Amino acid sequence: MAQRFAPDERSAEITAAARTLFATRGIAKTSFTDVAREVGVARGLIYHYFPDKDALVTAVLDQHVARFVTSVQEWDGAREPGNINKALVDCISLLRSHLRSMNPMHTELQRVENTGLYNRFLHQAVTAIVDCLQLTTIEAYAKLHRIEISHVRETFYVLIYGLVGLARNNPAVGDDVLIDITRQVLRLPVEVGDPQ
Repeated sequence: MAQRFAPDERSAEITAAARTLFATRGIAKTSFTDVAREVGVARGLIYHYFPDKDALVTAVLDQHVARFVTSVQEWDGAREPGNINKALVDCISLLRSHLRSMNPMHTELQRVENTGLYNRFLHQAVTAIVDCLQLTTIEAYAKLHRIEISHVRETFYVLIYGLVGLARNNPAVGDDVLIDITRQVLRLPVEVGDPQ
């Protein structure tokens, strides 16, 4: 007799199997039958949780976004208030870490046939990160410093989108360059002892 799972557990198990298969076989070459075989269930059960492949792909990408947002929240909780340079170094490190952790899936999303999916994912990820920063880091910064930019939300959106693109498409660009770009775009003050 098959083991019974709570709906959330089963959905998570299916999503994890799909993530693995998408990264190794590709999104286009992974069928619901493949996912069902990986999980060890009937194909119809996959349809019970995900009406179509697009919903399953969205669930996999939602997990990546949620992990990134959680790490931004953890970073913000551990951040040393007022230490702008350390915050910038840590943020760029966090960005690079997430780009590396998604590497097999990123490779799959880079395929021409997945351009729309990648754009949707990137928009969702950047929007979620900006939402998180707006409620945490930006608000905390505004209590200590004057924000020197207009259109704060939109500026952060463009900045994060641009940093992801630059870091992903040109990995040779150093962290110091990404930090400097961030400092310039956000008009952050240079602290005494900061490398310039």
